[in-house]
Amino acid sequence: MSAVSPRATIWRDPWAFAAAASKLAPRAPGVPRGVFLVAPSEFSLAAESATDNRYMRMSQDANAQRAGDQHQSLAQTLATHGIPVMSFPGSAKTPDAVFPNNVFATAPGIVVVGAMRHAVRRREAERSDIRSWFRSVLGYREIDLSVCACVAELTGSLVIDRARGIGFCGLSDRCDEAGARAMASAFGLAHMLLFDLADGEYHTNVIMSALAGRGVLMCPAGFAEADVPAAIATIYPGASISIDDEEKASFVGNCIALGEDGLWMSATAADALKASTRDAISALGLQIHAVQLDEFEKAGGSLRCMIGELY
Repeated sequence: MSAVSPRATIWRDPWAFAAAASKLAPRAPGVPRGVFLVAPSEFSLAAESATDNRYMRMSQDANAQRAGDQHQSLAQTLATHGIPVMSFPGSAKTPDAVFPNNVFATAPGIVVVGAMRHAVRRREAERSDIRSWFRSVLGYREIDLSVCACVAELTGSLVIDRARGIGFCGLSDRCDEAGARAMASAFGLAHMLLFDLADGEYHTNVIMSALAGRGVLMCPAGFAEADVPAAIATIYPGASISIDDEEKASFVGNCIALGEDGLWMSATAADALKASTRDAISALGLQIHAVQLDEFEKAGGSLRCMIGELY
């Protein structure tokens, strides 16, 4: 381990990390106070992103009109359930830029700009209107990782238990160790676990989700080493939910807890839930909300990827 700031400690040993994290009781809010989205504009699939995202379905044509309708439905459904939503307009220059959580993320009073691997996503990080909204309207301080010598795709690569101030960061082509260290400092985490994703995985938020500090949902097969999910589970005794490959492939792991007791996922994910998984989610006091987003899932991401969090 080595310290990256007075607050953040990086761990490679999952059991040592779990021992340290288990001493932290949930204190901060485990869910955001609001969310932000980026609406699609001439939505299409980016071939560049498909080079390391096996969940993309490049053989299927994207339907821009249907994508727009599904995105509007997502925003309306969130608002109907009392979740404040800010939706930024899309840009034809970035037709697949509908997954803002990889590019912009927040901690209280701070907006972090990611260091994206692919050029098409780096153009998204340059959007001055989104940056200005955080700085000028919300008064957030900006931490710009895009100018650093690293790759850090924010809350795609880094799953954060906000209630405890701990992070789970999977290394891949979308996040290197320098990027992980930069994120640990930027988000002010107490502890961060670094681990390798299994071959073929590109983002941690496809294989796991922190459930508002109440528990964790994980696909063990998505980790390169079995000890990692086993150790993480000990932080949440009786509240660790395992999903299988079939559920993961249907984006069950790409869910997010929002509001007082909601767990949000796509309709594809909800339809793939095993009865045991659904029961385990209910046992944590979480109610499942599902939205049809299959048009966006052609681009290799789902509901969690579409949600930027406002803390």
